[in-house]
Amino acid sequence: MSKITRIIKEARDQTRLTALDFAREIFDDFIELHGDRSFRDDGAVIGGIGKLNGQAVTVVGIQKGKNLQDNLRRNFGQPHPEGYRKALRLMKQAEKFGRPVVTFINTAGAYPGLGAEERGQGEAIARNLLEMSDLKVPIIALIIGEGGSGGALALAVADKVWMLENSIYAVLSPEGFASILWKDGSRAMEAAELMKITSHELLEMGVVDKVLSEAGLSKHDLLASIKQELVSELASLSQLPLDQLLENRYQRFRKY
Repeated sequence: MSKITRIIKEARDQTRLTALDFAREIFDDFIELHGDRSFRDDGAVIGGIGKLNGQAVTVVGIQKGKNLQDNLRRNFGQPHPEGYRKALRLMKQAEKFGRPVVTFINTAGAYPGLGAEERGQGEAIARNLLEMSDLKVPIIALIIGEGGSGGALALAVADKVWMLENSIYAVLSPEGFASILWKDGSRAMEAAELMKITSHELLEMGVVDKVLSEAGLSKHDLLASIKQELVSELASLSQLPLDQLLENRYQRFRKY
C-alpha cells in the first residue's frame, strides 16, 4: 500500500474520532445546540458551547457516523444548507458574547442533492465564508479526517488552520478529480499524488499552519495533546488587538 493510499484510508476510517468526540472530550461541560431557526436541525453539523481551561468556547463540527444507521442520520457527514446556517448562527452568537470559535472538519463535501440546492447550498457556504472572514473573535479550524471542497472551507476561514497528520484537504475528492481529468475514477490514487492533499504537503505550501502528530498516540493522548495546543493558541490569539486579528486573517487568505 502506498503512503497516499494509507493516508486516505485512515482519513476515511469509520473508527476515527468524530467532531462530537473532540467536543465532548476536549471541552468541559459541552452543551450541544440545535437548529438553524429557519428550516430544521441538520445532523451532519454539530455545535454548542463548552469550556476550555475555564474559558467559554463555541464549538462547531461536521459529524460523520460510526455505523450505517448513524451515517444515515448524519447524511454521511455531508451538510445541507441548514447545517451551515446553524453553524453561522452559533458563530454569530459567539461573536456577540466574545467567545472564541473552534471548528472540527470531516466531510467529503457539502450535500449536492436537489433539495439542498433548492434551499440555497451555494449561498449558505458563501455566506459562511463572508461572515467568518470578519468574525470578531479568534477562530481555529482543525481538519480531523476529510476536508472536501467548499463544504469544508465553509468552516475553515480561520486565524489558524490545523490538520491531523492522517487527514486530507482538497478542492474535491481524488475520485472526482480522476473522473474529471481522465474520465476514470479508478485512477483516484494517481490523482491524489498530483493533488498534494496530505497534511505535510499542505503545511509546506502554507495552506495550513500546523500538523498535529498522530503517530503512536492513543486516542486519549491525542485528545490531551490537541487540548493543550488549543489552550496555548487561543491564549495567544486572544492577546491580539481586534484590528490586528482581522488583518492577519485577511492576509492569511489573500496570500493564495
